[in-house]
Amino acid sequence: MASTEPAHHYHFDITMTCGGCSGAVERVLKKTEGLASYAVNLEAQTADVYTDAVPFAAVLEKIKKTGKTVRGAEADGEGMGV
Repeated sequence: MASTEPAHHYHFDITMTCGGCSGAVERVLKKTEGLASYAVNLEAQTADVYTDAVPFAAVLEKIKKTGKTVRGAEADGEGMGV
């Protein structure tokens, strides 16, 4: 039986200080084709992305285009350079 869990989990630590900040991150993730799901948490200043097909670097680039600072990130539990 095939797993229904997405193959990849990306976790981003992002500087977000208001609803506009988290909204900007949510908007770019919403427009990204191929994501299974995502969750943006303003209070924790994080975004979690689940996907089978989208490379880590592509998601990171989308988030950076919002102008927010990505302080750290993980791909499938491994620390990634940002």
